Amino acid sequence: MSHPPAGNRYTRGIAEFVSSLQYDRIPREVTQRIKLLMLDALGCGIFGADLEWSRILQGRLGELDATRACAVWGTGRKLSAPHAALINGTQVQGFELDDTHLLGVLHSGAVVLPALIAVAEARPRVSGKEFLAAGVAGYEVGPRVGICMGNEHIAQGWHSGATVGVFAAAAGAARGLNLDTGKTVHALGIAGTQSCGLMAAQFGSMVKRMHAGRAAQSGLYGALFADAGFTGIVNVFESDYGGFCTTFSQSRNRFELGALTAGLGSEWQTLGVRVKLYACNGSTHSTLDAIRELQAEHLFGVGDVTKIVVRCSKSTMEHVGWKYEPEGLTAAQLNLGYCVATLLIEGECFVDQFTEDRLADPARIALARKVETRHDPDITARGPQFRQMVRVEVHLSGGARLERTVEVARRKKEIASEAEIVAKFQNLAGHVLPKKQVEQLRDAVLGLEREADAARIARLMGKGKVERKKGKGKRGKGKGEREKDDA
Repeated sequence: MSHPPAGNRYTRGIAEFVSSLQYDRIPREVTQRIKLLMLDALGCGIFGADLEWSRILQGRLGELDATRACAVWGTGRKLSAPHAALINGTQVQGFELDDTHLLGVLHSGAVVLPALIAVAEARPRVSGKEFLAAGVAGYEVGPRVGICMGNEHIAQGWHSGATVGVFAAAAGAARGLNLDTGKTVHALGIAGTQSCGLMAAQFGSMVKRMHAGRAAQSGLYGALFADAGFTGIVNVFESDYGGFCTTFSQSRNRFELGALTAGLGSEWQTLGVRVKLYACNGSTHSTLDAIRELQAEHLFGVGDVTKIVVRCSKSTMEHVGWKYEPEGLTAAQLNLGYCVATLLIEGECFVDQFTEDRLADPARIALARKVETRHDPDITARGPQFRQMVRVEVHLSGGARLERTVEVARRKKEIASEAEIVAKFQNLAGHVLPKKQVEQLRDAVLGLEREADAARIARLMGKGKVERKKGKGKRGKGKGEREKDDA
């Protein structure tokens, strides 16, 4: 049985966009936003350096890899570019803190930046403007692949951050290497055939954290190999047999190829990337916001709650609505009941609330078991943009019942302010790096368009890399000055 190759209109359309994208053609709103998104991802990656799963990878890969080329963020280590990308992506995704795109179901920073920064380290003198353009290329392509595949992709058991993420990483790395359209087609095709990631990892295993790192590594491989002349699947999205879309949907129609290139260069998906202000899966955030709002209006505590009912989409039900068992931090951060119990008991759901000694706390588990998730077909029918919508009922002792509907998590609705993102970065990075270094890194990222060599970002990501002397133009300016420069 033969399967003649389909055309590659969409794969090539993406490649043309990536290879031709110029900083000066990107709207200022987008370049300003991506600097903040980059800052957020780097903070997550630095914080992740001291986590158990990160240390295991750092140690074992350090034993296997004698290359000392690229920084492992938040440490004094260096490894080869592919291994640094693997670890750094794992660290960004290491504690459920990193960004998310609602429709694309993708953590863009965790897959784009580890690959792109490795390129900047391996190919010196990538300017800050070129770095920003490459970052936008990755942040634009990844969500479009996720939108193309739709909610069914994750419902079928694929972890989209890993499967879709390879294309975001490949796009960013290809633009960082200044690949032409033809080589970018091959970079996408090489990355796509490495795509994989199983959602069963969410129930407690460390490997869930590694999915983003593996996607970053695969995307980097795609760009580096294509640059050397290695070829990939030229119609990786369109192929009727064995293409990404047909294979991962197990169909020839449960995906939308047109979404891959719709609005490229005019509708910016980067602006739809949202920053997390809770250290747990994004599908829990709407419920947590509902609980916060109800508590602000009605003074009730843990002892007053008899039951909480969360009516939600099928996607949320399957993703976070399962019965909690203390199987590790991953399970806790991806379980709605546990996260609600944590918020009620401690008043917050950030990094300090998720520790090993709390996972099997009988009081927390008992409260988590009072949270019931129920599928609401009406919410599911509203489409993927409402997949995190919830209707929350809090039943109190004495018979009172409080209700709140949240369509999109309030704390993510405006994608977080600059002040919130900077504060989050400083909090997370400050767990690992000295204050002066955190400030230098912050200013470098927020002033990236003035950097002659984006590899400076990587240098500032290493532990103990405070710069003692500041050259002219090295340090970022205040908000008003940045706006003046970019005007």
